[in-house]
Amino acid sequence: MFQHQERALGQETRKAASVGATLKRLGNYFRRYAIILLLVAVMVIAGTYMQVLIPDLTGQAVDCYLTPFTAQTMGSQFGDDFPTSGPAITSGADRNCWYTTPVTDASAAETIAGLGGLILLITGLYVGSAILSGLQFYLMRWAGFHVLRDLRAEVFHRVQRLSMGYFTRHEAGDVMSRFTNDTDTVQQAIAFALVNVIQGGLLIVWIVFTMFRKSVAFSLISLVTLPLMFIATRWFSAQARKAFRRARQEIGTVNAGLQESISGVREVQAFSRETENIEQFRASNAANRDANIKAQAYTSALAPTLEAFSYVSLAIVASVGGLFILRGQDMLGTTLSLGLIITFIAYSQQFNRPVQQISVLWTNIQSAIAGAERIFGLLDEEIEIMDKPDAVDLPPIEGWVRFDHVYAEYNPGEPVLKGIELEANLGEMVAIVGPTGAGKTTIINLLPRFWDVTDGRVTIDGHDVRDVTQQSLRSQMGIVLQDTFLFSDSVMNNIRYGRPDATDEEVIAAAKLARADEFINRLENGYETVLGERGSGLSQGQRQLLAIARVALTDPRILILDEATSSVDTRTERQIQAALDKLLEGRTSFVIAHRLSTIRNADKVLVLDQGEIIERGTHKSLLAQKGFYYDLYMSQFRRQVDEETADADTDAFLVMGD
Repeated sequence: MFQHQERALGQETRKAASVGATLKRLGNYFRRYAIILLLVAVMVIAGTYMQVLIPDLTGQAVDCYLTPFTAQTMGSQFGDDFPTSGPAITSGADRNCWYTTPVTDASAAETIAGLGGLILLITGLYVGSAILSGLQFYLMRWAGFHVLRDLRAEVFHRVQRLSMGYFTRHEAGDVMSRFTNDTDTVQQAIAFALVNVIQGGLLIVWIVFTMFRKSVAFSLISLVTLPLMFIATRWFSAQARKAFRRARQEIGTVNAGLQESISGVREVQAFSRETENIEQFRASNAANRDANIKAQAYTSALAPTLEAFSYVSLAIVASVGGLFILRGQDMLGTTLSLGLIITFIAYSQQFNRPVQQISVLWTNIQSAIAGAERIFGLLDEEIEIMDKPDAVDLPPIEGWVRFDHVYAEYNPGEPVLKGIELEANLGEMVAIVGPTGAGKTTIINLLPRFWDVTDGRVTIDGHDVRDVTQQSLRSQMGIVLQDTFLFSDSVMNNIRYGRPDATDEEVIAAAKLARADEFINRLENGYETVLGERGSGLSQGQRQLLAIARVALTDPRILILDEATSSVDTRTERQIQAALDKLLEGRTSFVIAHRLSTIRNADKVLVLDQGEIIERGTHKSLLAQKGFYYDLYMSQFRRQVDEETADADTDAFLVMGD
């Protein structure tokens, strides 16, 4: 609990794809919404063009209206002593007044009218750009939420299909973190940050193109700090991505520990482990905090670094531009004007603004990339148990089962079962006994293909279980595990879980068969009582009875009981034993037995030790051998005889009292 998953983290780091590959894969989810993206792209281009026009129009207002009008006014006041042409006062053609006719001899009213038109146009461009930005944000949020839905649906589908081995290597909380936190982080970055980064990048390219079109030399001087900005962005981004990847993994560890502590709160309190758990959570939470602080440190340092470079660039533009104004042209002979210098200053500011904005938004994108890598790591997880391409549906079975020289292992090179040979005929009950770790649960895991054999084969009615579809195989089996899982739903729906089309009458009949009807009717709302998480509010024995009823409703041909009655007392066991006897009639069953009554009724008893069947026979014949089973019986099962005798005496006393 709350331990760092170093091995899992190392595996995920090795699986991490490049940024380009991750973004490309994310982009595939948006192809379904290509029309929306096309509309957003048009808006981005239009909005960017509006932003590029504004500095140019501002410069034209100076060159085409204010400068000539000022020169004309001052010339009329000072006569020939005031120059009406020169470095700062160029001709209309040199001023590039493409939007409006250059003013040469204009009255104050005409100048004000021309300036007013430009101001209205610039205001309209600002308003139009803002409207387009709002529409882009809405449409990208819409598309982002749809992608979030698709991602979560695909992740959930994958989780449902993953083999049992995956869940033995990963905590449920970590899987939940990928499903919720990581997908949400990806959605937020895609819906908001990504479109702004694209728009900023487009604006930068457009500004650079426009600047070079007006003056190559001045543009090169304006962009002298760009290589330094690029190097800084690349380095800080790489470091931030590593830090965010670690932060996403750490939050998964926190969620895994939290889920474990909440699920096991009874054990925590029973063993007075509250203080230790709090300390472990603090350590895990602190590791998550440190990872996030490190990531934020890199991204926070990027913005002021780029801002410093932008101020240097602005100072260069202003100082060098002043020198060029005095000369009247740049070093390549391009004529410059005051308005053009103002335009370049505005372009420098506009250029630096998206660069800084991208650096800030890049924080979200780096976090999203780290989250996407974890999501795709789960989606790329190999499904160990899969149907063969030519798998067929298992026809209705009778229940003849054979294990033919079966080997099985969970970890390579560490066999759990070694050459198991067994045969169960139609309607037989096979009891499996042995010490802990002998391989009992592994045998019953191979039947429904929760795990696959590493050698040999398991057949049902002659069909290798690997040659048929899992759905057709498992639908003809009923499984009652020791750890009963009930859903947060009504009692009726919990029993109906394996057969959703069953009628209420069939559900009630199954409950009566499992001896669960009596306690169900005592619940507040009977069969419509909604159970808490994992059936909280019911005793372990009651939960076990509901699990038996659920299996009885599916009417399976093969029944698997993994210590199904281990959680009920002897008297309750006797009540449900009759139900089990009726349920087992005509069915092949495999029972991991911890109850003497189950073993006595079995047609065959298999004794396992260290993955091998060391004894087999009936209860009586095995006792007569006085071997391993006899010792197990004397040490483990003998006390159950005393308990049953005591219970029988109590029952007799109660009957006499009646």
